[in-house]
Amino acid sequence: MNNDIENTDSTVSFQTEERITIHHDFMRTALTLAQEAYDNKEVPVGCVFVLEDGDERVIIGSGRNRTNETENGTRHAELEAIDEILASQKYTSDVFRKCVLYVTVEPCVMCAYALRLLGIKHVYYGCANERFGGTGSVFTIHQDPNLSLHPPYPCEGGYYREESIMLLRRFYIRENEKGFDQMP
Repeated sequence: MNNDIENTDSTVSFQTEERITIHHDFMRTALTLAQEAYDNKEVPVGCVFVLEDGDERVIIGSGRNRTNETENGTRHAELEAIDEILASQKYTSDVFRKCVLYVTVEPCVMCAYALRLLGIKHVYYGCANERFGGTGSVFTIHQDPNLSLHPPYPCEGGYYREESIMLLRRFYIRENEKGFDQMP
């Protein structure tokens, strides 16, 4: 595991080995979902939403990219998981205030704003999204003071960074059959 943690929130201190261990299983699950996306010729991004209740942490939703499969550019891993949680009818949108998100790639601008609207508690990600990142790489949607109606959320990157990058590299070497260059 790569322990080179990116800190996109100046209020968050550097991570200790013990704290990184807490996140291990959830990030491994997100990576498994990213691999599943890759196997289905999707951009390899996976995520899990974890409900934190005291010392108890439980996955309540998961997702992987499905933009090619659905031919819908909005079907990112985060939105797939959000829809799964809300469709279960076990939770209302208020549950996200008690949830943290583990995702293999920094949320894009669209997903970062959706997370802000839902009041997500915290986001942990694998690698930066240098083209569309919404939590520090390109924009800072998660902290933007102009979005004051919705509370900011802390965001930390670098969890399984190398593994996340390698999945993306393998995908882009293979060629995305439904990528921009191949669209009619």
